[in-house]
Amino acid sequence: MKKMKFALFFGNRGFFPGELIAGAREEVKRAVEACGYETLIMDERITRYGAVETVEEGRKYAAFLAEHSGEYDGVVLSLPNFGDETGAVAALEDCGVPIFIQAYPDKTGMMDFANRRDSFCGKFSVMDVFYQYGLPFTIFRQHTVHPASEEFTREMKEFAAVCRVAGGMKRFTVGAIGARTTAFKTVRFDELALQKHGITTETYDLSDLISRVRKYNTRKSQFKEKQEFLAGYTGWDGVPDEKFNLICKTACVLDDYISEAKLDALALRCWIELELELGIAPCTVLSALNNRGVAAACELDVANAVPMRALSLASQEPATVLDWNNNYEDDPDKCILFHCGPVPQKLMTAKGQIIQHPMFVKSFGDGCGWGCNAGRIAPADITFSSMKTEDGRLIFYTGEGRITADPIEKEFFGCAGVAEIPGLQTKLYNIGKNGFRHHVGVTTGHYENAVKEAFTTYLGYDLLDTAK
Repeated sequence: MKKMKFALFFGNRGFFPGELIAGAREEVKRAVEACGYETLIMDERITRYGAVETVEEGRKYAAFLAEHSGEYDGVVLSLPNFGDETGAVAALEDCGVPIFIQAYPDKTGMMDFANRRDSFCGKFSVMDVFYQYGLPFTIFRQHTVHPASEEFTREMKEFAAVCRVAGGMKRFTVGAIGARTTAFKTVRFDELALQKHGITTETYDLSDLISRVRKYNTRKSQFKEKQEFLAGYTGWDGVPDEKFNLICKTACVLDDYISEAKLDALALRCWIELELELGIAPCTVLSALNNRGVAAACELDVANAVPMRALSLASQEPATVLDWNNNYEDDPDKCILFHCGPVPQKLMTAKGQIIQHPMFVKSFGDGCGWGCNAGRIAPADITFSSMKTEDGRLIFYTGEGRITADPIEKEFFGCAGVAEIPGLQTKLYNIGKNGFRHHVGVTTGHYENAVKEAFTTYLGYDLLDTAK
């Protein structure tokens, strides 16, 4: 994973002491690098003190960024003093990445003319003019914050998550493998709406997948590597060798699709043809893709593969797709989240165990549904999100909760966990009332604010507030 890099910008007003800028250049650089990120900082000799206080200096800073185009993920706009808003616009209006505005606090006992910063006031001016120019920016709840503080560290890490989502969702490709099952109108989506937001959909007929699997040359080194990997990924006790090899071939063919079309995410029509034609369920194949960071949704749910990618970018951990599936006892804030097996191993309590999918065994007979990855979701904080397309728009919701250690009986098949989400009943009411599907993307950690910020400020997505 590439180490993130942030360009550092320093605003200035000429009548403030230059020592404030010199100190900020050292402090902000040190603080950002202490978070584990790299920094890009302009030579202090290019402008006065290495800061920007005029349009001319702003243009010099813009030229500096242009020389390093593609190298940085975001900009930290630091205001050691009041700063110059017009110079800041000239410097950053074409930067093309998220901007975090940080203002230094003043300190009691150092409010004389030689030491007073007035960054508290200057931050308003920068935000005001950025707003007038339509230049998006990120701020946090604390108006002024010192780079050496724990709050700055927290804000910087949240801003990094914003940058990962905004950068990674700006332009990417999702694969739709197979047509949706006729009965599943819940997973309908608008390709053109996705394309308007930079998301390209590449489609494959499921017959092509099945044909490739049947013709697959098992002498390829790719096949042997996949066998070795999947054999150690989950438990295969009792699985016929023929079915294991078909699952490995299917994984190889999906890898080929990913390579050929440069897919960043995918959704697969996972039944009933794969079960009837090949005798397998692809649950564990999707699990392994999710585990390595390729968002992979089942039931051809492209509209959940998209937020799964966003969640994975935010958390830098795998995401999965789950059903809002069952109530949990009488607790209004708990429910069971479940799916047949696309949950990545990193989100599970332990390796899973491959079983026959009981729904297919019941419907079509023994031997048709090997590949369901049974297990349990590990207790952890979670962030969840889902999407629908409507009237050319991408509409999302997102929220936070946790997977608990509450028990689920062993007879409950697939991979499941009990989720505790504050205000769950209100959220479920709004999700259903506004036409969202029964699927939801989930990742570990709390990233709701970062995801919302990236979606609304930088990507132009619509957001449903499910808490009202």
